Amino acid sequence: MILTMDIGNTNIKTALFEGMEMRQYWRISTDRNRSSDELGILLMNLLNYNHIERGCIEGIMMSSVVPQINFTVEHMCRNYFGMDPMKIEPGIKTGINIRYENPRELGSDRIANAVAGYELYGGPCITIDFGTATNFGVISAKGEFLGGAICPGLKLAAEALTEHAAKLPRFELDKPETVIGRNSVTNMQAGIIYGYIGQVNYLVERMKRELGAPNAKVIATGGLSVLVAEESDAIDVIDGLLTLKGLCLIYAKNANQNR
Repeated sequence: MILTMDIGNTNIKTALFEGMEMRQYWRISTDRNRSSDELGILLMNLLNYNHIERGCIEGIMMSSVVPQINFTVEHMCRNYFGMDPMKIEPGIKTGINIRYENPRELGSDRIANAVAGYELYGGPCITIDFGTATNFGVISAKGEFLGGAICPGLKLAAEALTEHAAKLPRFELDKPETVIGRNSVTNMQAGIIYGYIGQVNYLVERMKRELGAPNAKVIATGGLSVLVAEESDAIDVIDGLLTLKGLCLIYAKNANQNR
């Protein structure tokens, strides 16, 4: 089995794959102060709880947008699994051609999303990852990553509104029944949620127009993808494991070379 880890600003999403079949999935909070031993014991406990021997893990593949935690994770992999994790870095085979001005600036999670989006759903396609930040990736029919867009995530936008507007109360990201709110909370919920849906719709429509592909498939992932997809016709597929599937696909392309 292959252990995949997608290290995000809020959570470390990790899954065990046998081939392309996901066997187990966990979410761990991203704690920059956690030691390699703490993270290793946590993973050992999760494996033991699910009756999985760590010897069953043949390889580890990781992506990270939190550089401060990378050394800790790599140290944990060596100490607790006896191997170095494979990382998305220059020289690794992905199967896609990155047409970014500076490919080193491109987040490894976006590369993994592009690989999974193209290989599992075909091109042209657009991936949307609803995380701390929401990122859009555009992949051509030839498998070229052309670029995309990044905007604040829903939770981040809501937190910024209440932190910088003293009289506005904190609120839950619950979708109100109407856009015309009758109190402060429903006003904010409508503005953040429905406004965000409008933003997604416009960006997707504009990307399809610039791509010249009105039928490009749109694949969404991330915790808040369902909330947006319920009100948006722009999203064709929700795949909560898109990034981890991409990591698994990239590992398979490089496994022999890594050994």
